Amino acid sequence: MSNEIEIGRGKRGRRAFSFDDVAVVPSRRTRDPEEVSTSWQIDAYHFDLPIVAAPMDSVTSPRTAVAFGRLGGLAVLDLEGLWTRYEDPEPLLDEIADLEPDLATARMQEIYAEPIRPELITARLKEVRDAGVTVAGALSPQRTQQFWRTVVDAGVDLFVIRGTTVSAEHVSGVAEPLNLKRFIYELDVPVIVGGASTYTAALHLMRTGAAGVLVGFGGGAAHTTRTTLGIHAPMASAVADVAAARRDYLDESGGRYVHVIADGGVGTSGDLVKAIACGADAAMLGAALARAAEAPGQGWHWGPEAHHRQLPRGERVEVGTAGTLEEILFGPGRQADGTLNLVGALRRAMATTGYSDLKEFQRVEVVVSPYQPR
Repeated sequence: MSNEIEIGRGKRGRRAFSFDDVAVVPSRRTRDPEEVSTSWQIDAYHFDLPIVAAPMDSVTSPRTAVAFGRLGGLAVLDLEGLWTRYEDPEPLLDEIADLEPDLATARMQEIYAEPIRPELITARLKEVRDAGVTVAGALSPQRTQQFWRTVVDAGVDLFVIRGTTVSAEHVSGVAEPLNLKRFIYELDVPVIVGGASTYTAALHLMRTGAAGVLVGFGGGAAHTTRTTLGIHAPMASAVADVAAARRDYLDESGGRYVHVIADGGVGTSGDLVKAIACGADAAMLGAALARAAEAPGQGWHWGPEAHHRQLPRGERVEVGTAGTLEEILFGPGRQADGTLNLVGALRRAMATTGYSDLKEFQRVEVVVSPYQPR
């Protein structure tokens, strides 16, 4: 059955759905929330929480990466952020938090023009490694060839290649593109790569040997990609499409499982629930964790798109402070808006629908039920 819609006589489009458009359906069985497991594992690394802290300066610093790791999650450092450009970025984070809205983008472009320093990449990753938690760092595809050796030599456990979109078949007549398949094959650490938002793009990334694929394109709270480039991928459909690619690649490869990580559009506990229900193994959170009292952004949130030199595709947005990092993850919640106790809400949803672990919960029934929050 086709769900294509005729836009005009010369163009048809497939109907796609965001997390707001779908809902999880209760089943005939329920469970005790304490008997539900929210753990997952990628390669040799086990985590109690299916939550990845996004590599964004407003979310993850070396200090918050350690705190998040100790709480059971995986935090990813942005190795192109302020922490690898400046010895002490705290005054600059204070300045960004105080910028007037009409000056924010231009000033951030100036701040992020400072060169990346390889010795700071090593120092920041060492700080996390010395604390005894899993070490993950992210580079864009453009910077990977320049700094990957520094990152691996620093002792990273998981290497993340993260861009607005990452292709296994980048074409360039100017510079030699990163050969993902060769790069991943020669690397000694597991690689998570993305974003991807279609079945075909994700399948090609899986064939490069990636351990995980990030799903999303321009769907985060701080993104303006749809406004500036006209490109957007509704996340419920994107996650389901990439989960289908994972299923087919599992058969094609003779049993190799590639993890699917929803990246973007997961702003509340309900979004986290629906991301996993659509097929994600975990979710990468930005704005949801930027609301923590410990977050470097101090109630503001932005990504690398917000300070692009030629074409910013994001902005600094005010998300406020909802509670401590521990309260955001485990509660107690003090308001009914899905910003606190993300893990408790996920446990409750899994228990209410009768599932005991995340892989089981990926099979839960989902309905299309468009909803406009008040």
